[in-house]
Amino acid sequence: MKILLVQTAFIGDVILATSMVEMIRSLPNKNIQIDFLVRNGNESLLANNPHISNVLVWNKKKKFRSLFSNLLKIRKNKYDAVVNIQRFMNSGILTGLSKAKYRIGFSSNPASALFTHKIEHKIPHLLGNGEYLHEVQRNAQLLEPLFNIDIHKASRPALYFNPNIDKKIQEIIKDEDYVVLAPTSVWFTKQWSAHKWSELSKELSKSLKLFFIGAPADSKAIDSIIGDTQNCVNLAGKLSLLESARLMKDARRVFVNDSAPLHLASSVDAKTTAIFCSTVPEFGYTPLSSDSKVITTQERLECQPCGLHGKKQCPLGHFKCSNLISIEQVASTVK
Repeated sequence: MKILLVQTAFIGDVILATSMVEMIRSLPNKNIQIDFLVRNGNESLLANNPHISNVLVWNKKKKFRSLFSNLLKIRKNKYDAVVNIQRFMNSGILTGLSKAKYRIGFSSNPASALFTHKIEHKIPHLLGNGEYLHEVQRNAQLLEPLFNIDIHKASRPALYFNPNIDKKIQEIIKDEDYVVLAPTSVWFTKQWSAHKWSELSKELSKSLKLFFIGAPADSKAIDSIIGDTQNCVNLAGKLSLLESARLMKDARRVFVNDSAPLHLASSVDAKTTAIFCSTVPEFGYTPLSSDSKVITTQERLECQPCGLHGKKQCPLGHFKCSNLISIEQVASTVK
């Protein structure tokens, strides 16, 4: 059986989608080929994965040309099933016109009329027992038309490394006891306030080495957070996504916002403290590590959440969802 998984969204979405790869490869039937389609820039996340045969790339800058060339490849590969995790039109067209026997996606996709199987997608997704579906469980629903699976036992996402990555990270950490901090986010209201991260850094650096990670554009903001605090290393822009995940793997603890680094941590089962400000755990993007803590305001604010995604600024101007989270709440999660 040949399956193509389609996830052309962002970094965190692709990481979470690897849970589906782990679920498929754990099935009794081992004669299953798994290919993956991602947007350009995210293909590096799937490098070294022994369970993925081929990675197709949609180049968003060459939108329609890349869309057409990928459609030709998909038809040529004659997939038995194309499973679309994304809910946008372009990925829906690729799925619907793929000529696969099983064309599966969420009913909210604008091109879902072309699918053979449509699955409801809800955020938050409340179950009758009072629990909420995690995103990996929502995605796992897409495999139900193909396999007999239990979505409540959805696998943890997984990234894989090569010896060069292992060696580079070992040279950085030098057997020190350390924590990893990812203090930035694309969305302002998703990130704990910079002055809070600064205070946390001062507290943790008394006994631990601190490694900060982020994109190249985050380096200046992280320098400001560190200030004159000792025992801190700014690695923003100096590590690939896989290298960042590998750094997290052996950390005493990882501190993240509700953003992509949270899912990097889940992919390596890193000990994780996730800080939720404007978004809430019920959305289904909480950490999946066996040792994980979710920190949010002790009492839910009337304005919380202010949206499904973060915002560029607090709509009410007080940013209480961040300011009411104390340093002690966060620092106490380090054993």
